[in-house]
Amino acid sequence: MTSAFDDVFAANADYAARFRHADLAPRAERGLAVVTCMDSRIDPLAALGLSLGDAKILRNAGGRVTDNVLANLVVGAYLLNVTRILVMPHTRCKMASVSGDAEVHDLIEREHGVDTRSLDFGTDSDQLAALRRDLERIRHHPLLPQGLEVAGAVYDVETGRVSPADL
Repeated sequence: MTSAFDDVFAANADYAARFRHADLAPRAERGLAVVTCMDSRIDPLAALGLSLGDAKILRNAGGRVTDNVLANLVVGAYLLNVTRILVMPHTRCKMASVSGDAEVHDLIEREHGVDTRSLDFGTDSDQLAALRRDLERIRHHPLLPQGLEVAGAVYDVETGRVSPADL
């Protein structure tokens, strides 16, 4: 019987045969959490000179700081050695190229017949303003520890360059 996932399970069998990471601790060895987009053009470990186990990587559409991301950052800060957080959206992001959630809802309904209005996509065409708000959400969250280092940067999907955003 053929499955739509045969390729990934076969690849995993090869990976498991060479697996050498059983000794990694579940903590962020370099104290870093990265919030970024789920865009498959981004390899956050490689882009930031990190290795497996160095950081906690949180991904979603747009790389936004949602309530779920904040909950994960609280866990990371108290239980997984996270002492600094980098929020890293990227250029040419679909979530920043639309006028708002309504446009995404309309597009999905028009092209696929699915009403997604019960979902919040967090779109924002002013990416730097959205990044600024996301950084402030982290900096002022009452459950995150004082002194947590927080920064923003934008990943360029055409060059691979990460540019700090001094916000």
